[in-house]
Amino acid sequence: MKRITFLFVVFLFAAQVQAQHSAGRKSFNDGWKFNLGGIANADAEGFDDSGWRKLNLPHDWSIELPFDKESPTGNGGGALRGGLGWYRKTFATPQGAEGKKVFIDFDGVYMNSEVFINGHSLGMRPSGYISFRYDLTAFLKPNGGQNVIAVKVDNSHQPNSRWYSGSGIYRNVWLVISNTLHVGHWGTYVTTPLVNKQEATIQVRTTVVNETEREQTAQLQTVLYNNAGKEVALLSSPLKIAAGSSSDISQSLKVNTPMLWSLEHPELYKLVTTVLLNSKTVDEYETPVGLRWFRFDVDNGFFLNDNHVKIRGVCMHHDLGALGTAISTRALERQLEILKAMGCNAIRTSHNPPAPELLELCDKMGFIVMDEAFDMWKQSKTEFDFHLYWDEWHRKDLSDQVLRDRNHPSVFIWSLGNEIMEQWEMETKDTSGRSIMRELYALLKTLDTTRPAVTANNETRSINNLLQSGAYDLIGYNYHQQDWDSVFYRWSRKPFIITESVSALQTRGHYDMPSDTIRRWPYRWDSVFTGGNPDTTCSAYENCSTPWGTTHEETLKIFEKHQHISGMFIWTGFDYIGEPTPYAWPARSSYFGIVDLAGFPKDAYYLYQSIWTNKPVLHLFPHWNWRPGQSVDVWAYYNNADEVELFVNGKSAGIKRKSEDELHVMWRTTFEPGSIKVVARKNGKVVMTDERHTAGAPAKLVLQADKTRIDADGRALSFVTVRVEDKDGNLIPYASNLVRFDVKGPGFIAGVDNGWQTDLTSMKGKEKRAFNGMCLAIVQSNGEAGEIELHASADKLMPAVVKINAR
Repeated sequence: MKRITFLFVVFLFAAQVQAQHSAGRKSFNDGWKFNLGGIANADAEGFDDSGWRKLNLPHDWSIELPFDKESPTGNGGGALRGGLGWYRKTFATPQGAEGKKVFIDFDGVYMNSEVFINGHSLGMRPSGYISFRYDLTAFLKPNGGQNVIAVKVDNSHQPNSRWYSGSGIYRNVWLVISNTLHVGHWGTYVTTPLVNKQEATIQVRTTVVNETEREQTAQLQTVLYNNAGKEVALLSSPLKIAAGSSSDISQSLKVNTPMLWSLEHPELYKLVTTVLLNSKTVDEYETPVGLRWFRFDVDNGFFLNDNHVKIRGVCMHHDLGALGTAISTRALERQLEILKAMGCNAIRTSHNPPAPELLELCDKMGFIVMDEAFDMWKQSKTEFDFHLYWDEWHRKDLSDQVLRDRNHPSVFIWSLGNEIMEQWEMETKDTSGRSIMRELYALLKTLDTTRPAVTANNETRSINNLLQSGAYDLIGYNYHQQDWDSVFYRWSRKPFIITESVSALQTRGHYDMPSDTIRRWPYRWDSVFTGGNPDTTCSAYENCSTPWGTTHEETLKIFEKHQHISGMFIWTGFDYIGEPTPYAWPARSSYFGIVDLAGFPKDAYYLYQSIWTNKPVLHLFPHWNWRPGQSVDVWAYYNNADEVELFVNGKSAGIKRKSEDELHVMWRTTFEPGSIKVVARKNGKVVMTDERHTAGAPAKLVLQADKTRIDADGRALSFVTVRVEDKDGNLIPYASNLVRFDVKGPGFIAGVDNGWQTDLTSMKGKEKRAFNGMCLAIVQSNGEAGEIELHASADKLMPAVVKINAR
């Protein structure tokens, strides 16, 4: 059979943790006022907002509300209410803005936002995930006069999401000032028709806008700098633009021996575009650039810079645990650091356009991104979701997403939809999914031809309208592991990727025995999941999954040995708020994550680390606090060793070796207080050990800050892990002590968590119970320099303090 290879040679763009932007862009996050609830005339310029709450953006008001069994969002939405809120900000017309253009850019507002300037409506945007811009110029007061921006955010129609959405202006806001001759919004498009180790050709298409009343003749200068700031290429082109119009200018730059963007070494360049009028700079625009090439091969998978790479990814929702959906670059970075250390190299932005900061970090840190557009099309999944706005907004939203994100080197795949209802013909023999798929695909290709398109399909039979359309570059399956081998017999020979997999369920630190019996939770489509443990836990052994999913090990065994599977995205990297399968109330967050909501790894994390990394791994579990005489299953994940031996109180319980189809070893033994220890050997020599001790009485708190130095910028975070330990430093595996926090110095507590899916106490308080011995406090700078002290105390335990230097 003929082999088909899809080759995508791409440009791309990098980051100093900055997306493409104008030099005139400034943060517009500080100094807002907020009111939760509908209120008349709040858009009016002279409205009295003196009694409103003062805050800085980004802001998610839902995470500040109590978990509520009666919330119309339901448990799927995290049992946190939405509602209607207003934001207002008074600001002076910037000095030097006269005769220039002034724009306001919103990275994301959830949802149904309407923006007003001095009482004038600038427009509405229903999607809560898309970025958008408004032109303020015509409505600003002259000569430094005072202006009022008002933003109405309506998240009151519920349910409108299958997971926790958050509410409010939860992403960043920017004020952009430019001359009337300037680079357009998302105005550069960079591709690389040629890239190899010897040379690269960089094609730059720049949109320049002339908003003056006469034709302009100018110069467009484009300079490429390497990551050391050295100029490596320059080109200047004349341009002539009629009054009130725009023009696209194409330029081609050459780079010898380019620094290639890869997962291990994500090298980034910076493209600086300058518009010169009469030899004077009138606009400057920066675009980070990454140089790499890739291809998907139908038989052999994915290749990056001609190196075979298995895409080992996870799906991620957009909430940040205790911070809600309010975007934080450091919180995102921490998530990516944890996943990178596990061996993860890819992120799927399920199921919506992500925050720009996520893509910037993936550019910088070396991740492959599947950038997803929609969770539904015209057919709904919840009563008030995006299907209500599809006809009017889907083309605009998709276009804006692609224009915004197409310069990111981390973006390798566009996903046009997740588990779209139009896959099925249904009773009405509706085949509209085929025509919608072709429409979206055609629109995408007018904007970017350098990346493949896919849909995440949970219907793999021949009735699937989306796959029947032929309008895709990759075949994407959600689950249906039994069909992975037969994909090319059912569909065309196009490259294959697992867009979603696993859906295992785990509670950190909880173990159900026997561990070698896999539980598939029974369910009904029209109801909640039933069954499970009375305390709403799921076992952290590999023995618990949804009926449509599998355990981590079951999936990995197949995925790793099939070359034609280019990649896989596991559901999910982290737990997330909402969708608490398999339980209803009081569960309010998911069980799917390899890492819990607080950022604490579950045991499965080390399974992936043992397979997906080359670092030495030996992970022993469970804890060693059980009933005397109880039968306990002891597991170990390991790599880089031939055998592992277990010792119980110094006595050997036997040597174990993994067979070809085993990803862990297990001993069934009897609990005796004391210790267990595993010894890993390679060629007869000890290479690693790991041990667990029976913990005594809780004695003390121990604090571990991930950052003891942070910027005094009002946004920097330090994530502080709290452990309940005995006098010898052993974690107490069942500890649930109430830990109280106090901050001294220039900081405050931004959130608290413990990873327990049914903890209904506030994530915005100053106390949190430990769950299975651990909890988390997130400390944030208040904008002043100095030493921050976080104090933690609990009844009958020795308190603890950690110092964080804000500078």
